[in-house]
Amino acid sequence: MDLFDVLTMLGGLAMFLYGMSVMGDSLAKLSGGRLEKTLEKLTSNPMIAVLLGAGVTAVIQSSSATTVMVVGFVNSGIMKLSQAVGIIMGANIGTTVTSWILSLSGIEGGNMVTQLLKPSSFAPVLAVIGVVMMMFSKNQKKKNIAVILLGFTVLMFGMDTMSNAVKPLADVPEFTGILTMFSNPLLGVLAGALLTAVIQSSSASIGILQALCATGSVTYGSAVPIIMGQNIGTCVTAMISSIGASKNARRAALVHLYFNLIGTAVFMIVFYIGNALLHFSFLQNAANAAGIAVVHSIFNIFATAVLLPFSRFLEKLAYLTVREDEKQEMSADESSDLLHLDARFLEQPGFAMIQCKRVAVHMAQMAQKALETALGLMEDYREEGAKEVLVLEDQVDHYEDQLGTYLVKLSGKDLSVKDSHTLSMLLHSIGDFERISDHAVNIMEGAQKMHKKQLAFSNKASKELKVYTGAVREIVNTAVEVFQNEDGHLAEYIEPLEEVIDGLQEELKKRHVKRLRNGKCTIELGVILSDFITNFERVADHCSNVAVCLIQIQAGGYDTHEYLNLLRQSEDEDYKENVIKYAQKYTLP
Repeated sequence: MDLFDVLTMLGGLAMFLYGMSVMGDSLAKLSGGRLEKTLEKLTSNPMIAVLLGAGVTAVIQSSSATTVMVVGFVNSGIMKLSQAVGIIMGANIGTTVTSWILSLSGIEGGNMVTQLLKPSSFAPVLAVIGVVMMMFSKNQKKKNIAVILLGFTVLMFGMDTMSNAVKPLADVPEFTGILTMFSNPLLGVLAGALLTAVIQSSSASIGILQALCATGSVTYGSAVPIIMGQNIGTCVTAMISSIGASKNARRAALVHLYFNLIGTAVFMIVFYIGNALLHFSFLQNAANAAGIAVVHSIFNIFATAVLLPFSRFLEKLAYLTVREDEKQEMSADESSDLLHLDARFLEQPGFAMIQCKRVAVHMAQMAQKALETALGLMEDYREEGAKEVLVLEDQVDHYEDQLGTYLVKLSGKDLSVKDSHTLSMLLHSIGDFERISDHAVNIMEGAQKMHKKQLAFSNKASKELKVYTGAVREIVNTAVEVFQNEDGHLAEYIEPLEEVIDGLQEELKKRHVKRLRNGKCTIELGVILSDFITNFERVADHCSNVAVCLIQIQAGGYDTHEYLNLLRQSEDEDYKENVIKYAQKYTLP
């Protein structure tokens, strides 16, 4: 094997790893976070958890990614540790799908069917289909499928290149000697664990082992312990991701480690005792890619079948390793939705976006509640309600800060078009909801001032304010619903209502000046009334911002002011009709 063979092997390895990465990322993007959301919901039954873990891992082609997600779930409180155990076991089974796909490269035979099954035959066809879809399709989903096809093609060509490059190693005695050394189970396990820990992918390390089988020098006696070690090495990614996480998250990573350690120990004890009694002759045979896939699958299915009934034992072992503090109290942050913004989810942008939307909707609802509480204080002031408004406003501020930081990080990831639109909407809108909570505090302070000074509006002014607050309540409730459901059609009703609210503000000001001139209102009450209606109008403006932002983003534009100017100057019949409808609904007495 000369220098050029080494360079070819390294090039093949690079193509192989890149193809695997591209394919896995595109599969995850195509799922749009739906797979991870399914994991989050359907994990109570251990068998279902195992099947889900296997299914998700088979799709995204990475047990490490699945396990890291599970660590994130447990860390954020989305999932209990007991629910995570089954998924972790299933992930180990799901990762064997990759080895079966890679085993296609080892198919031999001269008949037509066999030739068609070989990647060298169908991969170029997939590449052509992928390129055509990439060049001529504008649909993002189809583009993702195209990238998956191209990633698979690069993966298989890399595998073939590696296999062909290492074939000359069969004539190198030193290489054969090294492989013979790995027949020692402990050395084989250590080698497999180290290789997988370095590249942080058991699928990739299995693929490399399958490529080495092309030399004909890798026996099953050497391959079996290496495969066992590869399953242990893949735990490194989850262990690293658990650093700095909650105790339960660290326990989830330990469950993964203990599962593979105990599973490997049990399997090897059973296997080598069986070999001592029955003398397995196949251990001396040269391994092939399909044989590696078989051993890989048998081990993971065996380990899951043996240890699933003892999942509580694995959980208890993790608790013994990471003990509870005698006096452990959960902080306010630890019990909040903000824990859903786990850094581990950033590696699965589709799911991270789902978590951001969930947190943002909760933030909007808190701002909505703060305003509703403040409006209630105008009619019936309570000190408890005033404190609640301040607490909610403080929480909304904290949510905006944390969510904005997380969204900026997420914006650097490879997002689908839909997720990019959602991210833009969130970044533009969370500031508006934060300002709504600020206005709620202003309204509360006005109500507090009236209560302390024992001031009250006249019956006429109170009735007028009741109409105005009704319109404000409706526009805020509609804005939150629009934001939560990304409902572009409902968003079109907000701007007509906002125009009516502007009109109400002007009319209330005129009526206030008239009462002031007639001596029916004091200057002090007039200042408070002016503050109320000004805050109401600004709340409506922020609701308008949320609605227009959504409409513009869905339409592919971002100029809010131009949109509003064109809308008000246009002859849009629906807009005019809605303005009339709201004007009739909110007519001042």
